[in-house]
Amino acid sequence: IDGGYFVPPTVYADVTNEMTIAREEIFGPVLSAIPFDTEEEAIALANDTVYGLGGGVWSRDVGRVHRVAHAIRTGMVWTNCYGVTDPAVTFVGSKQSGYGVKGGPYAIDEFLAAKTVWVNLG
Repeated sequence: IDGGYFVPPTVYADVTNEMTIAREEIFGPVLSAIPFDTEEEAIALANDTVYGLGGGVWSRDVGRVHRVAHAIRTGMVWTNCYGVTDPAVTFVGSKQSGYGVKGGPYAIDEFLAAKTVWVNLG
């Protein structure tokens, strides 16, 4: 928009997983819609990326939600919502989206260093 890098809310339809729009990170309100026929195909498509910050699953079937959330390789999974967070909950990425941790008890580890000291007094 007028010389900036902002992209207005955009939905790209009929995207294939080989397209650049599906392979690269886009920071903005952009959705690349990739059609699939089975749950297994959707999981394979979701995992076929070097990124893994977060993903979303929309379903009324709680069993499906748990299967898919467990199967996709991403740091966070939202169900029937997106972007919800809380400082008490761990915020973590995976793959090239990073392995750092914010929030929750795991985040404390970033400020700790383990050390062993042996002392022989005899």
